[in-house]
Amino acid sequence: MLKGLLGFTAAQAAIVFGAFLVMQRFVWTEAVAVDAVRASAWLAFIVQNFTFLIARLVARQNVIAGWGLGVLLRFASVAFWALLGIKALGLVSGPALISLVVFYFLSTLVEPLFLN
Repeated sequence: MLKGLLGFTAAQAAIVFGAFLVMQRFVWTEAVAVDAVRASAWLAFIVQNFTFLIARLVARQNVIAGWGLGVLLRFASVAFWALLGIKALGLVSGPALISLVVFYFLSTLVEPLFLN
């Protein structure tokens, strides 16, 4: 289990960091937008690792339940970010929300490779 978690964490770090660099360089270049994207990258990294660990633990009994719980946690974190997190940190909402969803999407694509 630890090997899969470490592999996913490394792959996810590379994906999130790479996507962050692309967004910072080509999409949102203003400093306030880059700060929002950076905060979203950290949130995505933490939540994705947590949901992967849960999916990994629950998947032994019920794969669909583990996947569904991960989706629910990601959705809840986007809602929390939209309603409270962005305002509390004084971030720009557009880049913060769009980048968070992009980070989740890209990380979710590689997640099945490490669940086995």
